[in-house]
Amino acid sequence: MKVSERIAKLRALMAEKGIDAYVVPTADFHQSEYVGEHFKARKYITGFSGSYGTAVICQDDAGLWTDGRYFFQATNELEGSGVRLMKMFVGDTPSVTEYLADKIPEGGKVGFDGRVLSMDEGKEYEDALSPKNISIDYEEDLIDQIWEDRPPLSDKPAFFLEEKYSGESSAHKLERVRKIMKDNGATVHIIASLDDTGWLLNVRGDDIDFFPLLLSYSIVRMDGVDLYVDETKLNDRILEEFKKVNVTLHPYNDIYEDIKKLDASETALIDPMKMNYALYKNIPCKIAESANPTILMKAMKNDVELENIKEAHIKDGIAITKFMYWIKTRYDKEDITELSSADKLTSLRAAQEGYIRDSFEPLCAFADHAAMMHYSPSKETDVVLKEGAMFLNDTGGGYYEGSTDITRTFILGSIDQDMKKYFTAVVRAMMNLSRANFLYGCHGYNLDVLVRQPIWDLNIDFQCGSGHGVGYLGNVHEPPTGFRWYVVPSKNEHHQLEEGMVITDEPGIYEDGKFGIRIENEFIVRKGELNKYGQFMHFETITFAPIDLDGIDPEEMTKSEREWLNNYHKDVYEKIGPHLTDEEREWLKEYTRAI
Repeated sequence: MKVSERIAKLRALMAEKGIDAYVVPTADFHQSEYVGEHFKARKYITGFSGSYGTAVICQDDAGLWTDGRYFFQATNELEGSGVRLMKMFVGDTPSVTEYLADKIPEGGKVGFDGRVLSMDEGKEYEDALSPKNISIDYEEDLIDQIWEDRPPLSDKPAFFLEEKYSGESSAHKLERVRKIMKDNGATVHIIASLDDTGWLLNVRGDDIDFFPLLLSYSIVRMDGVDLYVDETKLNDRILEEFKKVNVTLHPYNDIYEDIKKLDASETALIDPMKMNYALYKNIPCKIAESANPTILMKAMKNDVELENIKEAHIKDGIAITKFMYWIKTRYDKEDITELSSADKLTSLRAAQEGYIRDSFEPLCAFADHAAMMHYSPSKETDVVLKEGAMFLNDTGGGYYEGSTDITRTFILGSIDQDMKKYFTAVVRAMMNLSRANFLYGCHGYNLDVLVRQPIWDLNIDFQCGSGHGVGYLGNVHEPPTGFRWYVVPSKNEHHQLEEGMVITDEPGIYEDGKFGIRIENEFIVRKGELNKYGQFMHFETITFAPIDLDGIDPEEMTKSEREWLNNYHKDVYEKIGPHLTDEEREWLKEYTRAI
């Protein structure tokens, strides 16, 4: 069926049930950023394939809300669907709840599957719609009723993350969590987010696209853990470890009924941003609302994790450098496309010991495709790389030693002076943030101006954050810290910068229909000097791969900026060069030369 036909079927079902608007977010039952094929309901009903967005279907209107990363992509993919693009955070675009409150008549009804909407979002809907006595039906998955060939839930096996990688036992992690439970007066802690359960129990899976996570819920009690999961996915090693911390297994979907059996005298610690609305509505006892303790714990990596992550970045830097060499020396001799290049890079990563899978969908975008911040090539859009343009690659690898996220933009042939000016501005922006020295207590929004200033100086902006936390074989976009000049509460990225956090630094310039440039490194938040003014902090760069000097105009850089780039490239050559062939190493020497 075409998207318009699917929407027509949904509207007929809505009419039967008296529903005026049906909301379809981008989520599974765990508020995951990326979801398995079974959960791609929003893509099914709109045709939009981006990783972020919410669809609202009414009888006489349909809209897709997404942010600036996806405006260009959404415009193309929604064409002919009858779904309007609603540009979030731009002009007078109403939020989803504002739209519904205005659109739905007095006494009307809004429907959604409460398992794919967060508790916080559900309560926002209640607050927004109650003044007009608009009721909410959260107990039916209408998409499931029209999606005839819907993929089943994943049944892929899980694996245990040994302590040489995690750096901390589940027993110790549970001890820390239970202390915070006590501090909040809680007797149980309900966890619905996959990365939090995975981190707490040192278990990973293969149920989410790219992210090595396991579909599960957990209830932490003072004397054990109830884990809701498909037991057939668990091997003997996992079961052995679970016995040590008194994990009791239950069928995955039983949590919705089991949660109703909590004694009224219990107090449940829950995270409003990390629990789905349907699960929340089933809780019969007192509630203590707070961020999952595991969120900050897993964001502040321990020494074992940090050393592993640095090793993963060396492996990744080898793959990226070999890839850059291959692209730069071969694009004009054979037909290399966006898709074939993505496959090549995956194969180079797979050649590294400890590789598990790519950490997110490769974004390989040539020329004007790169203007779409999160464009990912398909068979329908794939193009051959040609001379005289730029090729943007935003990719990452998942290794037992950790996850990586890196972007490089390659110059193919020669580009004009304006493009060089923009390219150089993006490089300067990236290094501006990476060189920051700041007092403890700063947040990402305190420092974001550093990364944007060289781009703002051109009266240009990029409509997304400047960086995000990175999980250790978890979510590649990990809360609670990131860089953005304004606070978006729903993104949970405004916690102060803490020692041990791993964060990206990824400014860009995107000109619709022309080109896109992004340069991205990762760094670790480190403590610096402690003196009478307080604790100073800085960043340790851990990404090592060449920045294409063919796009750099040295005249646009200050002396200190050139020194930083030269020192960075010296490190790249010293760390990556020994792992290359003689021919590749000679090429790398040229592309890490001092300017």
